[in-house]
Amino acid sequence: MTALDDSTVRDPDTLRADMVRALRDQDAITSESVAAAFAAVPRHRFAPDAPLELAYDLHRTVPVKKDEHGLDISVMSAAHLQAVMLEQTDVEPGMRVLEIGSGGYNAALIQELVGSDGSVTTVDIDRDIVDRARLCLDDAGYAQVKTVLADGETGVPDGAPYDRIIVTAAAWDIPRSWISGLAEKGRLVVPLTVRGTTRSIAFDRGGEGLLSRSYCLAHFVPMQGEGAAEERKAMLRDGVALRTDDVRVPLDARSLNHALDTPRLARWSGAAYDLPDELELYLTLNLPSPARLHAAQGIVDSGLVEASALKGVPALVSRDSIAYRTRRENQDTGGFESGVIAHGPQADVLADQYAALLRRWAQNHRRRGAATFRYLPGPAPAPLPQGAVLRRHGIVTVTWG
Repeated sequence: MTALDDSTVRDPDTLRADMVRALRDQDAITSESVAAAFAAVPRHRFAPDAPLELAYDLHRTVPVKKDEHGLDISVMSAAHLQAVMLEQTDVEPGMRVLEIGSGGYNAALIQELVGSDGSVTTVDIDRDIVDRARLCLDDAGYAQVKTVLADGETGVPDGAPYDRIIVTAAAWDIPRSWISGLAEKGRLVVPLTVRGTTRSIAFDRGGEGLLSRSYCLAHFVPMQGEGAAEERKAMLRDGVALRTDDVRVPLDARSLNHALDTPRLARWSGAAYDLPDELELYLTLNLPSPARLHAAQGIVDSGLVEASALKGVPALVSRDSIAYRTRRENQDTGGFESGVIAHGPQADVLADQYAALLRRWAQNHRRRGAATFRYLPGPAPAPLPQGAVLRRHGIVTVTWG
């Protein structure tokens, strides 16, 4: 259930109870403690300007602040995602918890989970957001939550070590302050963006660095301040763009735009297309020269680019050619078959590389939770391990079971 039934009495208590039931039904809530927290905290008090139906909608965010271009820079996350992340975090009574990225509501949920013997600190770089969170927390009866104005990149050392750190903005890297701020058996839950795709990853300490215990699909506004992403963008033409954070990827906008005007090559893999979020993660982290192709609805309607690019699709690019994923109906592969669309002088080569990855995933990794993430802080080893993603503060590696 996303929107609540029109026949429902639209008072906050009824809407909140319906939300909790729906989150249980969708397995976003799997523990009694998280269910009790969601039942206790009046979500609408943290979205005073939003309609009640929006505040209690499972899958919609509530805008909080926009930039000068009208883009969201702060939102109250969807209830479904907040529930999933709190289950990942596994907060227990008495714990010390740091939240990076304030909104108020999530901090109140965490306060319910830690109880009177625990403590919650929430930090944000934006004074407007911190002041708003403080007002909402006090209004809803959560004065014990500590609000801090600071760049989340530095953490909040005064309250360390924390049993749990939960990040509520898309992070491009994991600074040392977050790792050093964790207790010995602490857990960090962070929406980590790697090559343009974001997953909420629950990390526990693993030797010198961090080792993932679970991950799930997530979408957040990007981190601000020192932790902002290092990403390049190439506009090929109006309505078509490529994005990448990999410095090795060539982004020759003129040549790649010309490639789109060449005849398309379609290459079908013979492999099943399903679990699109898991497939996308595998492609993103295994393509040798990856970018993310975005196309507007008008471009898709014109037939120039496939619909897979509407929300961004993993692309393989060279200086003058591009390949990306598509699909078609095929009952022999369980309903849909994955394939590749390629353009440019190297279309045939890129299509072969891409299709081989589609088949490898379908044969060996076609299931949920096949990836294991590791984060190793400090200078990158030489040579860089195969498949490793270099960051400012360390490297990310992913293995596939």
